[in-house]
Amino acid sequence: MAGAPALSALAALKSGAGLVELLVPEAVVAIAAAFDPCVMTRGMPAAPAGTFAAAAGETISARAAAATALAVGPGMGRSPDVVSLVARLWRESPVPAVFDADALWALSEMLPADRRSHAAPRIVTPHAGEMLRLAGWDPARPEACDRGRLAELAREFAAAADVVVVLKGAATRVIDPRREAQNETGNPGMATAGTGDVLTGVIVALVAQGMEPFAAARLGVWVHGAAGDAAAADVGQISMTARDLLDRLHVGFSLALAARSG
Repeated sequence: MAGAPALSALAALKSGAGLVELLVPEAVVAIAAAFDPCVMTRGMPAAPAGTFAAAAGETISARAAAATALAVGPGMGRSPDVVSLVARLWRESPVPAVFDADALWALSEMLPADRRSHAAPRIVTPHAGEMLRLAGWDPARPEACDRGRLAELAREFAAAADVVVVLKGAATRVIDPRREAQNETGNPGMATAGTGDVLTGVIVALVAQGMEPFAAARLGVWVHGAAGDAAAADVGQISMTARDLLDRLHVGFSLALAARSG
């Protein structure tokens, strides 16, 4: 996919990242690059299905190590090579990283003991189904509607893997092994394709600017929700798209700054 990583990259730029490099399979590089010239887009070796090929691993690992922060997952697709790439980045990347979307599927394919080993702070951003899969459960189980049980699973995962978990959904929760916060911004109109990719970009940009992972996740979720509220006020919850939210991130940051000043 080209749109998902492009949304994350643009959200990172709009959230204060000074330079964003987007690595995508060669099969979609022209499409991804066309979204905005401000993003530095690079094509990587692709498998016949269009996902990253195994040969992309060395270059991606090297580029990731040179970054300040890393986002992994939006639009990656699913294949054995993707699982190997995600596992490598999870274990070896020396910079803080946010794992979302298809990267969470890849993490669910790893042994729980292997998820404990990582070279730098990690943030995961699952929705309900992804949280169940990370816990080793069927994502179609009825617990997908039980926010209390999902929060318990998120706490267990945060403690077991020593990571920050952003449990997306109504009243998004940010959880690490020592702390927990519940977000109060946002609305049901944000349950539309691409908004999670935007959140990934916001959080990784805040991490890149030096915020510690829990604080970056908490602020990112608040700003993301406030941008969604601004979009709902302008276009309505029914008509809202991820692009509407992306275009109003500046409103969320302005409100956050105003709240801090007050």
